[in-house]
Amino acid sequence: MTADDLKQTLSQTSPPSGINILAQALWHDAKGDWDRAHDLAQDVHTDDGSWVHAYLHRKEGDAGNAAYWYHRAGKPVSRKSLDDEWTEIVSSLLR
Repeated sequence: MTADDLKQTLSQTSPPSGINILAQALWHDAKGDWDRAHDLAQDVHTDDGSWVHAYLHRKEGDAGNAAYWYHRAGKPVSRKSLDDEWTEIVSSLLR
């Protein structure tokens, strides 16, 4: 599955089966359910979990909290568009 494949499932009522919890979080984010996305991501204590968490706080507009989570993920604060970063993260998660 690719990021484009995942985007094509956004008309469904639930994320596709077989994708990891962080990809599920970003699926919910793309559907406009930031709270569900955050609930899923905050319980994953890995670098990827921190990256998704950072992205979500950046999207929320909480730059300070986002910077903390980017640091935890070992990544620089993203300067990409939110859409481009979403695609980058999802592509990484689905490899």
